[in-house]
Amino acid sequence: MDNVPFLLLAGLILCVFFAVSFASQKLRLPSVLVYIILGVGVSSRFVDSSAIHTVAEIGIVILFFILGMEFPLGRMVAISKKIWPSGLMDVVLNLGGATALAWLFGLAFPAALVIGSVAYATSSSISAKMLQEQKRLANPEAEFILAILIFEDLVAPILVSFIAAMGQGETLSPHFGALLLFKIVLLAAGAIFLGHFGFKRLNDFVIRHLQKDFMTLMTAGVALSYAGLAIALGLSEILGAFLAGMMLSETGRSTELEHLVLPIRDITLPFFFFWFGTTISLGEGIPLMPLLVALIVWAAIGKIITGYAGGRLYGLSPKVSIRASFSLIHRGEFSAIIASLAAPQLKLLSGIYILVTAFMGVYLFQKAPTLANWYHERWCRKCEAES
Repeated sequence: MDNVPFLLLAGLILCVFFAVSFASQKLRLPSVLVYIILGVGVSSRFVDSSAIHTVAEIGIVILFFILGMEFPLGRMVAISKKIWPSGLMDVVLNLGGATALAWLFGLAFPAALVIGSVAYATSSSISAKMLQEQKRLANPEAEFILAILIFEDLVAPILVSFIAAMGQGETLSPHFGALLLFKIVLLAAGAIFLGHFGFKRLNDFVIRHLQKDFMTLMTAGVALSYAGLAIALGLSEILGAFLAGMMLSETGRSTELEHLVLPIRDITLPFFFFWFGTTISLGEGIPLMPLLVALIVWAAIGKIITGYAGGRLYGLSPKVSIRASFSLIHRGEFSAIIASLAAPQLKLLSGIYILVTAFMGVYLFQKAPTLANWYHERWCRKCEAES
């Protein structure tokens, strides 16, 4: 593909994205998975495509920038206070549990941590789409599911920065951990300072000029600049993008500013999942099959425990907690981001893991109300009768 003009290639890819996205909606499949599968299918034709990778990087930066705009500092503190017991359980069971599994299967700790990170987070995009399609946004478990996703979104940028730093050849040591933590605190403190003392005072400016074309330039410029600053510090660009979104949320006009960059995200983000698919080659077979099977089984067990026990801690009834527990299994965009930083063999294993758990999670999400009703009829009624 190197001799094809980039504009022609980009245009053709966007047309294909349109076709597969339209088809995925008709088939009720998450478009994220379809883009990855498409990339896997044509991986032999896209070897080391730097242009596509650059567009993909912009897409993932804009995605986490928009996520950051949903979290003014006050909201982050409020959510953390209520969800932290369930969120901590999620970290221990799914990040820690999968890391321990990979280590027990013989991987070195850094590689095991990468696998654990891939296995950690539920897909926000798939969850949001499924809650809407299944008309469950008004259900009591929806708030808990979204709170868990928010907690994971707060942990994710820090985790990616840690993995990215290790990928640059840094060795695990107290000095490495302290330096990394210092850089993260420095970047976060800068974002809080700029947000509180800078962008918070731009409310009138934003209202006055919101419809002007230069506001899109400012919004995207802040996102890319702070993401680039994170890279310059040896951290992940998504941490910088998330903090940039948090900065602009202090204007009080995050919804309006978000709409300015949504078209950029919609055009560039599919390139990330497509590019990730092109990095997965199935020609050498599936590596570490026993580990892959164990991780897939734990993907369901870990999230079901998190959803049920975490839901009960959050104040949900047993029936609603069961419904939540079977709605958290699918992995997606965050797992793909982590997997893109992995070594080739782990990247292939991670890619298959993401696809299998995503399809499995979508199916169980659809069956969650039925499973919750069965549980309620079989066990809750039995317990009531015995008491």
